[in-house]
Amino acid sequence: METYRTFVAIELPTAVRAKLLEHMQQLRRDVPEARASWSREHNLHLTLKFLGNVPVDEIPTLSDGIARAIVGIEPFELTVAGCGAFPPKGRPNVLWIGVSPSRYPGPDHQQLGASLDAGPSRHPTPDARHPLFLLHAAIENECSKVGFPREQRALHPHLTIARLRKTGGERRLAEAHQKLGFNAETFSVSEVVVFKSELLREGSKHTAISRHRLHE
Repeated sequence: METYRTFVAIELPTAVRAKLLEHMQQLRRDVPEARASWSREHNLHLTLKFLGNVPVDEIPTLSDGIARAIVGIEPFELTVAGCGAFPPKGRPNVLWIGVSPSRYPGPDHQQLGASLDAGPSRHPTPDARHPLFLLHAAIENECSKVGFPREQRALHPHLTIARLRKTGGERRLAEAHQKLGFNAETFSVSEVVVFKSELLREGSKHTAISRHRLHE
């Protein structure tokens, strides 16, 4: 049975991806001895739900579910800002940059990564009424109706930019990431995308299967 490794995500604008790439390149220059698997610029996205290996003949049903999930969700804005590492203590193995709803009285963007002892899982509980979290809940609901299990963890939006290798330079790289910071970039979300991910020798390749536009 042919399957696609599938996930649902929000794409980032080219300009935001370029800024993230600049950040990663600066870290590589600042801490050349550290070793990491860096996210590719064209693969940077905000994952809403990872579905794993999905039979190809179930993809249309999945796409129909996502189409139903976006009904009533209007375009909204997100802000990329704040740097951190996970786990918060001990040897870091992931570098992340935060994502938070714009025009929302939640945590200050500059505080999202204010400490390497704070990770995405420790962000304050968001307002579930914001379109991002309404969208996520609707996707979970529709996916569960067609046989995909619900994610047990709450959505704590962030972008993984690197997975660190155990070479001795991990902590210095995480500290450089924190010190460098990331100036807030705000963008508008107008669609949700179902992707397939292929694990190739040269790295993963993400291809859009279906696109679902939010409506005013």
